[in-house]
Amino acid sequence: MLQNIDMSLVDWSRGQFALTAMYHWLFVPLTLGLSFIVAIMESIYVRTGDPEWKKITKFWMTIFGINFAIGVATGIILEFEFGTNWSKYSWFVGDIFGAPLAIEGIMAFFMESTFIAIMFFGWNKVSRKFHLASTWLTAIGANLSALWILVANAWMQNPVGMHFNPDTARNEMSSFWEVLFSMSAVNKFLHTISAAYILAAIVVVGISAWYLLRNRHIVFAKRSIVVASVFGLIGILNTIGTGDNSAREIAKEQPMKFAAMEALYDGKTHAGLVAAGALKGENKESEIRQRDFIFKLEIPSALSYIVHLSPEGFVPGINDLIYGNTRRGILSFEEKADRGLVAINALRDLKKAKDNDPEKYAELRAQFENPEWVNTYFKYFGYGYFKAHEPAKIIPNVAISFYSFHTMVGLGFFFVLLMFFSLIWSINNKITQRRWFLYVLVWSIPLAYFAHEAGWVLAEMGRQPWIIQDILPTMAAVTNLTSATVQVTFWLFTIVFTALLIAELKIIFKQINLGPKDGGQ
Repeated sequence: MLQNIDMSLVDWSRGQFALTAMYHWLFVPLTLGLSFIVAIMESIYVRTGDPEWKKITKFWMTIFGINFAIGVATGIILEFEFGTNWSKYSWFVGDIFGAPLAIEGIMAFFMESTFIAIMFFGWNKVSRKFHLASTWLTAIGANLSALWILVANAWMQNPVGMHFNPDTARNEMSSFWEVLFSMSAVNKFLHTISAAYILAAIVVVGISAWYLLRNRHIVFAKRSIVVASVFGLIGILNTIGTGDNSAREIAKEQPMKFAAMEALYDGKTHAGLVAAGALKGENKESEIRQRDFIFKLEIPSALSYIVHLSPEGFVPGINDLIYGNTRRGILSFEEKADRGLVAINALRDLKKAKDNDPEKYAELRAQFENPEWVNTYFKYFGYGYFKAHEPAKIIPNVAISFYSFHTMVGLGFFFVLLMFFSLIWSINNKITQRRWFLYVLVWSIPLAYFAHEAGWVLAEMGRQPWIIQDILPTMAAVTNLTSATVQVTFWLFTIVFTALLIAELKIIFKQINLGPKDGGQ
């Protein structure tokens, strides 16, 4: 089914989208988290009337504004790429995927852009309370924008609330609320924005630590650290909880991704969680490129407990998902591919019969309306695109999935300690006595960004080869372009995005160097 697809075009299209998404995600989490930190700081100012809090608020508001502007530019390009590079995907699911994106543009973005003007230019022009309300509404609007984008992304990972229309060969939304409130969407939104709050908190704490190291703006820095540490600590605790829920949901809806995250090849009960480990090179003799460990530190039965809340729970491995496991009711890749081909052939026959054989058309049309047939065959529609003797195609890159997952989790637990001690030592006024810790806070800023990028690499690389889980493979979703066309735009975007990033860093570093007294007024 894939022999006529230009894989070079697929790879360059994926590369371009990954480039845009990863650059965009350099800006988004700081916007999401800093918007609420600024709102909290302004609330303290309005309540206390202390001009120092106004100075603090205005400085961080400036950092927020610089970051927000660049983030919007990359985000717009990202949404356009669904139509330019992935038009077959947009056609196949446009009725569903387009809905949350439209709401994001109409409601959240306009709400955000309306009140951000008052937030930046309304000082001394409107009342304190009205200005504060505008700041809070800007923060809420920014996070609502994230909600709809993440709902759309979660639907791609777990397609629910839809009905396939065989006459148009499109998926149509059957339940908006099921799309919005699926466990995948809820967990993805809560986990992602909580992680964004951690990053913003670390940025605020790190910059404030830089001031303390240089004995500048001491009151400003200490107050900023207290607010950001509380905010970040709440965020990291919520991230751990939502991460646990997300892992359980991934194990249920994307078992291959889950197995790749742990480099688990043979399913088992009492499955251990790899706390740390290093993988050997590929085993070239294995059809599915099995990876062994050079070393690993494993928490006994923890993986089974995460998935099933019981150490007795069975966690399927890559081999189970490829070759099947009849004892556990797991279909093999070949069985799924055969069922997918039945669905694809039924759709092809329906199109042929539509004008020439009304009786056969009605029979085939009824199949697509039959829930049992849909659950037996159409559920595996995407597998029909693969050849039955190429099971390796449905395995994501195990090494990337494994290392990105463990990097994200490892840094997450490091951030717990970071936020805890920054709060404790700030409250008891001992943080300036621990210069080594101030340096740790400063250098934790790039680590926070690294953890975020690792999380998104896991989310998107781990679900390959699917653009819609089990229904549409990435390689069947690209626009009919030439590979050269995508390569040109890839390098153009690389140049433009890099220039924007350098420009933002220069502006932010200049603002930080000016400090809150000069830069925040």
